[in-house]
Amino acid sequence: SLLMQTNTAEVNPKAYPLADAQLTKTLLDLVQQSCNYRQLRRGANEATKTLNRGIAEFIVMAADAEPLEIILHLPLLCEDKNVPYVFVRSKQALGRCRASCSVPEQRGSAKRHQVPGWDSLGIFFLLCALEMAYKSNGQ
Repeated sequence: SLLMQTNTAEVNPKAYPLADAQLTKTLLDLVQQSCNYRQLRRGANEATKTLNRGIAEFIVMAADAEPLEIILHLPLLCEDKNVPYVFVRSKQALGRCRASCSVPEQRGSAKRHQVPGWDSLGIFFLLCALEMAYKSNGQ
């Protein structure tokens, strides 16, 4: 699978924190479901907009984005806005030539609760997994 092929490639150390294989699979499943329900913003520009508007719930970025510098402002903005973020190894797995994506909150939207794993408990576990990945990478 594409996920397994990218696990052996070298990753830029600036792509931090990096999700492990299990967290990557969970994230990619959630990103796919969010895309199906049209609750996903793709690309660095859209991710920046959702962060600036205060509607981003979390940000997923590709560690193999070329050049990586096009998305390196996002972790700083995420920390400033207190939004969790993580890198996955493959932009191809993340979504066809997109270096990053944002999952914005949908205020007052019934659609949000239709996405499996998108309830508050699912978000809590995802955030815990992001925190564990962050800590296991050295912080």
